[in-house]
Amino acid sequence: MNKNLHVVVLMGGWSKEREVSLTSGKGAAEALRARGWTRVTELDMDRDVAARLAELKPDVVFNALHGTPGEDGTVQGLMDIMGLRYTHSGVVTSAIAIDKELTKAVLVPHGVRMPKGKMIDSESLYREDPLPRPYVLKPVNEGSSVGVAIVTEDGNYGNPIGRDVPGPWNEFDDLLAEPFIRGRELTVAVLNGEPLAVTELKIDNGFYDYEHKYTDGRTVHVCPADVPEDIAQAMLDMAARAHKMLGCKGASRADFRWDDTQGEAGLYLLEINTQPGMTPLSLVPEQGRYRGIEYGELVERLIAEALE
Repeated sequence: MNKNLHVVVLMGGWSKEREVSLTSGKGAAEALRARGWTRVTELDMDRDVAARLAELKPDVVFNALHGTPGEDGTVQGLMDIMGLRYTHSGVVTSAIAIDKELTKAVLVPHGVRMPKGKMIDSESLYREDPLPRPYVLKPVNEGSSVGVAIVTEDGNYGNPIGRDVPGPWNEFDDLLAEPFIRGRELTVAVLNGEPLAVTELKIDNGFYDYEHKYTDGRTVHVCPADVPEDIAQAMLDMAARAHKMLGCKGASRADFRWDDTQGEAGLYLLEINTQPGMTPLSLVPEQGRYRGIEYGELVERLIAEALE
């Protein structure tokens, strides 16, 4: 690969995941420079991103954005119009995968088990529960577990949920309600179509929310996960199938819950992340290392696929 090509690392932006994106982007840029890439530019995205990209004239863009508008197809469409090559998934895949209900519409008919859910008006939560408790509420198009709440019988949200209680109902007009799946939190990274490993996420308290994902010491990663071989293989197969059916490129990450009292029938795919984190705590680099792929090589592989 020609290491004199101009790589622009696109990061930051204005989503709720801005700080994580900046960390991912800086890590990728530093790794490229350490591996001999001579022209690496870090670009913190603002509203003038099109003008800045036109000025920089990159040979390839490393997309390190997380959340909207960098993960929902908006920035991908802009770069397509500009004729730029970029890492990770394209417009259609990004728009579908960021929307949890659209993702289900694509995957469930093809045998991928996902929790049944329903879209609700957040205002309705102040009158009644949309599902029997416990249930999960989440924004339909946010990543990194932003805005997720688990509503339990003995929780502190109230019954019905109080208007003055902080939660995603204060931030989003519409939410996705799903049954809460008891059990274990697991995840599989897929790189260029190949599933890497299964990681179990053991959490000190609560669930694998945004704080646990990006705060050192709050979650223990067990890679490879201590699960039966048939369960691990089912997750690897399901993640690879979802990556392919959605048309993902580069890296994706499939998040699972597994009720280990139910065997394979208790395994559910929760969502697909098309712009998974690349921070020191992130799962894709960790699974890459387990498979013998160091961080810098992982970044280069993503760029190589974008250049094909």
